[in-house]
Amino acid sequence: MERILGLDFGSKTVGVAVSDPLGITAQGVEIIRREQENKLRRTLARIEALIQEYQVNSIVLGFPKNMNNTVGERGEKTLAFCETLKRRTGIPVVLWDERLTTVTADRVLMESGVRREERKEYVDKLAAVLILQNYLDSLVRKEDG
Repeated sequence: MERILGLDFGSKTVGVAVSDPLGITAQGVEIIRREQENKLRRTLARIEALIQEYQVNSIVLGFPKNMNNTVGERGEKTLAFCETLKRRTGIPVVLWDERLTTVTADRVLMESGVRREERKEYVDKLAAVLILQNYLDSLVRKEDG
């Protein structure tokens, strides 16, 4: 079985999750901090290191569409990042609709009693977990379907 990397790509951070070797569950790995939105060298180097460390075969990248299904500025930046990832890593990258993922992650943390100031620390990593878990669940549904 292959391991899959889940990414929640933001302007300041990239939340990272990885699947277990059986592709059943997603676990949060880390949050990559981005110093400048336009500079990706360090971010890509860290992602490449994680791909090696976890022996990842593919990536699921959260794709932030607008609620009306259009692609806004954030979505355009994600598409560009997707192409860069494919070029740099040479492995498949799947775009996954992530609408409301960050909202859900924030709510889960709030309901878990995590204070607002601390939620910022965890929300991106949890969003990556939710993106990857939703993708993994869709694969299971496809097999069952």
